[in-house]
Amino acid sequence: MPYLGELISLGTALCWTITVISFEYAGKKVGSISVNFIRLIIGFLALGLTLTIINGTFIPVNIDSHAWTFLMISGLIGLVIGDLFLFQSFVDVGGRISLLIMSIAPPLTALLSYIFLNETLGTKDLIGMTITMSAIIFVIIVKKQKEKVFHKHIIRGIIFALIGAVGQSVGLIFSKVGMGDYNAFAATQIRIIAAIIGFFIFISIKKGWPNIKKAVLNKKAMIFITLGSIFGPFLGVSSQLLAMKYTQIGVATTISQINVILIIPFSIILFKEKVSLKEIIGSIIAFIGVALMFI
Repeated sequence: MPYLGELISLGTALCWTITVISFEYAGKKVGSISVNFIRLIIGFLALGLTLTIINGTFIPVNIDSHAWTFLMISGLIGLVIGDLFLFQSFVDVGGRISLLIMSIAPPLTALLSYIFLNETLGTKDLIGMTITMSAIIFVIIVKKQKEKVFHKHIIRGIIFALIGAVGQSVGLIFSKVGMGDYNAFAATQIRIIAAIIGFFIFISIKKGWPNIKKAVLNKKAMIFITLGSIFGPFLGVSSQLLAMKYTQIGVATTISQINVILIIPFSIILFKEKVSLKEIIGSIIAFIGVALMFI
């Protein structure tokens, strides 16, 4: 099917949009660390049930040690180190600046895939990526100009967001090498297993288990964590890996980044936010860039 990877990437962007909204609400109630850990557990269980239906095993036992190694490394780098620094950058400098810095992830991923995987991008793809990323950065800056908050830890937040972007990019490279022709759900579950181990150690060091217990007992927060987990660690991560099987990593990551644009109508409907004409224009330009990658 033509442009299958690009279409799956659009689905990934929609998944990330629902995930961001759900986790933003839950994070305000119970904290980002609790949300991070619980989402992984729910994602692991959902993937296990899916694999049981597909392959008859809860955990992917038919994957060789080479794939397990690369996917575990990917999970530790992308889902633990990358996400920990990214979530802290949200606290230090806010979501908008963090997402602006995270916008370097697609071109960085494309560069790494060129160096290590010999993937190349055509002129049309490069133009489409440039237009899309420029529009996303424009929308983030326009939105940021409305906020008059001075962030105390701005330097630390910027550095942490950069580490988050690098973690995401390097994690995806290891994912593609490890996944090969294996099932995307199986590959995602292995990444999540590594992430659960990483967060278990981190939470134990921080003595954060009482906070996890409080979060589990918060019914409203758990509803949103569950919703975000289904569209995040389960469908979102899996669809992102699947997209990389059918198109270049740079294209897949660029298209999936338009969740910054897709979140606008949700903000209007759910949070009654006012959206400026500049944001609408930026959104249209972003979709033109994505359309170029389909032509």
